[in-house]
Amino acid sequence: MKIDKALDSYLADLTINQGKSPRTIAGYRNDLSQYVSFLKEQGIKDTKEIGHELTEGFIIEESEQKKSTSVGRMAASIRSFHRYLNFLHGEKDPSRNLEIHRGAKTLPVYATVSEISQLMDSFDDSDPVQMMQHALLEMIYACGMRVSEACTLSVNRVDMNAGFVRILGKGNKERIVPIPEGSKEILSRYFHTVRPVFMKRKTNLFFINRFGRKITRESVEELLRDKCIALGFPEHITPHKLRHSYATHLLQGGADLRSIQEMLGHADIRTTEIYTHVANRQLFESYARCHPGTLDDEDLKR
Repeated sequence: MKIDKALDSYLADLTINQGKSPRTIAGYRNDLSQYVSFLKEQGIKDTKEIGHELTEGFIIEESEQKKSTSVGRMAASIRSFHRYLNFLHGEKDPSRNLEIHRGAKTLPVYATVSEISQLMDSFDDSDPVQMMQHALLEMIYACGMRVSEACTLSVNRVDMNAGFVRILGKGNKERIVPIPEGSKEILSRYFHTVRPVFMKRKTNLFFINRFGRKITRESVEELLRDKCIALGFPEHITPHKLRHSYATHLLQGGADLRSIQEMLGHADIRTTEIYTHVANRQLFESYARCHPGTLDDEDLKR
């Protein structure tokens, strides 16, 4: 079913068959309108195309901006919407195993600097497709972008000469993020040598695939999954882990929390503070490994 038609049908069911109050229906409409907008950004037009990765990706992004109670309510709206489609139209329910972590947030999972280097070095830049893939992942990691932000990035928002990118984030909020010197070469080479070859028709998208079309979130996730398997990484790196890695490595390098907040586009500094817990964990782990009180005689002889 077309997404807009499915939403209208569900809201009508809430009104006519379930007798929900106008206020309750307004809440469902607000939550699901944001969900539908997210899906459209990923190129989804029909509810049958919605997978678990998308519903989970939406909730992850929302959890960066909203309180856990708000995210929990949105998840409940999504579950109710998909249960309706499953019951009346026999569609699969991608929200069946959707989980919301309440209370204390779990620490973000990130890749090491070594793993990031291995990942970026694994591309053969003489191959146009691989150069595009390399440039895309470089942009996501080097600028801390959400995968949806990278896939919808327009050419006029990237200033290679000045060395910054203007990212249009959630709620159409713009943030300006510097492009590291080490990332400029691959981005510039892709833009000037590969993109013109891939461009089949006029488009303002910075990143396009070999067919000249918009790159999808699923294709980026699949690329990273295949790369991690090929490189033998113990844990898969997702697009969002690249973003976590960016923030963690900035903090490790001495960047202040307020700057990291601005570059990530977090509305609340408390969302960014989770990365200080990562740094604290690393400090205690290092202490446990190296302090004399934790070492035995054999360790001290090494």
